[in-house]
Amino acid sequence: MLDWNSCEAVACVPGEVIGARLFKGARVPVSALFENLQAGTIVADFLEWFTGRTRKQVRAVLTCAEQSLVAV
Repeated sequence: MLDWNSCEAVACVPGEVIGARLFKGARVPVSALFENLQAGTIVADFLEWFTGRTRKQVRAVLTCAEQSLVAV
């Protein structure tokens, strides 16, 4: 199972966006990244649409997700 607590780019703020995992410093749910990637969006477009998010944050989220799959 994925432990978002170990991901430096993710925060969970009680009362914010129904307790969803968010990109730190924003009200952008991490799930928005995966939903957009699944729909065929490229990272550059995601970063343009969700201003303030960085390539480093996206990389950290994807690395955390990847590590959770390798650990299985």
